Amino acid sequence: MDLLKELGPLLSAEAAAEAPLAGMDPADLEQAVWVRLLERDRQGPAPAEPARWLRRAVRAEARVARRRAQREVPYAGPAGCADEASEHGPEGEVLHREQDRAVRSAVARLPGRCPELMTAFLSPRDLTYREIAGELGISQGSLGPVRSRCLGCLRRMLAAEVEAPGLRGRER
Repeated sequence: MDLLKELGPLLSAEAAAEAPLAGMDPADLEQAVWVRLLERDRQGPAPAEPARWLRRAVRAEARVARRRAQREVPYAGPAGCADEASEHGPEGEVLHREQDRAVRSAVARLPGRCPELMTAFLSPRDLTYREIAGELGISQGSLGPVRSRCLGCLRRMLAAEVEAPGLRGRER
């Protein structure tokens, strides 16, 4: 209990400093750190340098919250109930352009013929398989397998750039 009294003010100050950047309430951040300390207590003795451990724990919990916020997608509700202002407003347009830029940048870094093939599939002209095969000089029958390999490569490339979420629940 002495540890609680000793670290309480420091934790409050650290949480108040880190919480806004993590997009969370300082009290929630404090609670997450206390839980982390209790879990650590069950595993072994208290940290040798409690103040240093606490600062690191606050920053780690804030990082977790930021990553979670980046991965989470708000639920739009039943079809037709989504807020149209957020979809078609300036923010939605900027997000759409940023996603488009990121995908096109990754496509340009693909090996072999993948960049030109994927660019043809992403074309606003909405080309058919026959038109794409004619433009690229590839047989129409091989477009599917080549496209599949290119998409696999793109998936691996993007997975290396974006950390996959950790396992939860019974998956361990």
